Amino acid sequence: MSNMKDRENAFENKFAHDAELKFKAEARRNKLLGLWAAELLGKTGDDAETYAKSVVMADFEEAGDEDVFRKVRADFDAGNVGQSDHQLRRKMDELLALAVEQIQAG
Repeated sequence: MSNMKDRENAFENKFAHDAELKFKAEARRNKLLGLWAAELLGKTGDDAETYAKSVVMADFEEAGDEDVFRKVRADFDAGNVGQSDHQLRRKMDELLALAVEQIQAG
């Protein structure tokens, strides 16, 4: 019986660990995305950091990536930044892969 309980605990721990890594990777991706977008919007220094934080915070509006996408898309439109939806989504995917690599590397 304790063998089953040990397996159950191991699965729960793995699920919690995976969820934490996913959260960290998405938050890091959003910061990287914010810094990339800030550069395209002509922001530097503290303005770029503040903008990147606003992108991270945008992810708390709803589940999934659409809130982040909409924020950056709207800012690009307002700033006349020539990036298509496809380019923006591809960059989000690229930066998520980079964020996962960074987290795994420590």
